[in-house]
Amino acid sequence: MSESNVLSAIIEGVLEDVERRKVPISQLREQIDGAPELRNAFQALNKEGMRLIAEVKRSSPSKGDLSVITDPVSLALDYQNGGADVISVLTEERRFKGKISDLTSIRSAVNLPILRKDFIVTEFQVFESRIIGSDLILLIVAGLSKSQLVDFYQLAVELGMDVLVEVHDLKEAEIALEIGSKIIGVNSRNLKTLEVDESNFQLILPQLPRSVLKVAESGISSRSQVLSVQELGAKAVLIGEALVKAGNPVHTVKELLNR
Repeated sequence: MSESNVLSAIIEGVLEDVERRKVPISQLREQIDGAPELRNAFQALNKEGMRLIAEVKRSSPSKGDLSVITDPVSLALDYQNGGADVISVLTEERRFKGKISDLTSIRSAVNLPILRKDFIVTEFQVFESRIIGSDLILLIVAGLSKSQLVDFYQLAVELGMDVLVEVHDLKEAEIALEIGSKIIGVNSRNLKTLEVDESNFQLILPQLPRSVLKVAESGISSRSQVLSVQELGAKAVLIGEALVKAGNPVHTVKELLNR
């Protein structure tokens, strides 16, 4: 498989997994009333100072296994105790070894809003995200057609969730702005080649309007990097690898945020 097919290969696997658990949308609509009460992710990230989305992440396609997380709830509680503002939970199974059960158990244990970190490529997953307790979902511009992006974004908002729209270049940033995104994540990792290029932050973050809540994603592991993206206009950082590999997540969160 060529490097340029990484994203499409992940999406292919996601679609196969969705097919196995799919139920009619009418059935999902009926389940919405029983979904957990929403927590406001936008509000949590829009407070004074730099904010942190701390990620529960076992593995990644670029680095392989990162951490054997036998107790995701304990890790999420450490993040909360350290001062994280939102907990991101990977639910993609094949490449990231995530589980939907991680998200539901973490959400029951913490008081913070939860980001479902997955490759949302079907209407089913948007409904599913709300039902399992996601307050914020990820929509990746590179993985969706413009019409899918619009449809899934509008549906998520109708269901009460916030949406983190992820971009990798200026063209994608334009699309994110066109659809009215309130939260835009700039990912320094190219999802087609998996290479990290921090100059993406310098290229895109300052170009986004002040009205947008900007999140810097991937490749951030030090306090100096946090300060650097903050100067470029980021309101929050999404950090996974540096936290799951840290011996003391509470201390690492405090250190990254200087709290």
